Amino acid sequence: MAEPHTPAPVLVAVDGPIATVTLNRPAVRNAIDDATRAALVEALAEVGRDTEVRVVILTGAGTAFCAGGDIRAMEQRLAAPPGEVAIRGWQRQHGTYALTAGLHRLDQVTIAAVNGPAAGLGMDLALACDFIVADPAASFVASFVLRGLIPDGGSMYHLPRRVGPQRAKELLLSGRRVQAAEALEIGLVDLLSAPGAVLGHAVEYAGRFTARSRPALMLAKSIINRSFESSLDQIASLGSQAQAICYTTDEHRNSVRSFLDQRGGAAAGGAPTGSTHPPPVPPRE
Repeated sequence: MAEPHTPAPVLVAVDGPIATVTLNRPAVRNAIDDATRAALVEALAEVGRDTEVRVVILTGAGTAFCAGGDIRAMEQRLAAPPGEVAIRGWQRQHGTYALTAGLHRLDQVTIAAVNGPAAGLGMDLALACDFIVADPAASFVASFVLRGLIPDGGSMYHLPRRVGPQRAKELLLSGRRVQAAEALEIGLVDLLSAPGAVLGHAVEYAGRFTARSRPALMLAKSIINRSFESSLDQIASLGSQAQAICYTTDEHRNSVRSFLDQRGGAAAGGAPTGSTHPPPVPPRE
C-alpha cells in the first residue's frame, strides 16, 4: 500500500511581480517545526532570487497565521540530556535567526497577510515583514514568556520600532494577547482588511509597489533598514552610492524620457506648439 502523501509545509505561488508564500500546516495552526523552518528559509531564498518579483506576501493556510514553535517538538527536545539540549538549542537559534533575518533582508517588499492568530515565532515572522495587513480576527501574542523563554525571532528588535520601547516591553514581558483592532491602534499593524479578505487586501496593497523600479525599491529598503543604527552622515553616504546606481538604470532613463515626451517638445528645450508658457521643469531628484 502506498504511503499517504504529506503536504509540503510551505507553498510558493508566483503571479507576475507578486510571490505568495504560505505556511501550510493548518492542522497544527501552522506551527513551525525544524522541517517547516528549513522549508520556509528555502522558499524565501527562492523568491528572493526571482528578479521579476517585486513583492512577497507571507500568509498562513486555514484559520491561523502561525502558532509559533511546535510545542510537541519542544517536548521531544527536552527529553535529551541537558548538555545536548543546550547545544542543540544554540544551533537551532542560528536557524531561527537565518529565517527571520532573511525575511527582513529580502530585497523585495514584504507584506504579512495575517489571517488569524500570530503567536511567538509567528508574531516574529509578521514583524520581520515591511508591512502587516491583518484580518479583524487576527491576534498577536509574544508567548515566549509563557513558556519561560525570551523572544528569539527578532521581536525584541522589530517591536520597539513599531510601537515604542515601553509598549514593546509591556507586550513582550507580559505575554498579553493583542486583538487586531488594538494592534492597528498602537501601530503594530498597518491595515485591517474586511473579514476573510486579508490575502486579497494584501495583494491590492502590493500593487503600490509592483510597478516601481526594482533597484530603487531594494536599495531604498536596505538603507531604511539601517536608519535606526546609523548616523545621518552614514545614511547620506549610503544614499549617495545607491543613487549613483539608480542613475544608470533603464527605469530612471525611461522615466525621464517619458516625463519630457508627455509635455511635447520639452525634451528639445522648447515649449509645446501653440503654448506661450516656458518648458516645464522636471521634478528635482
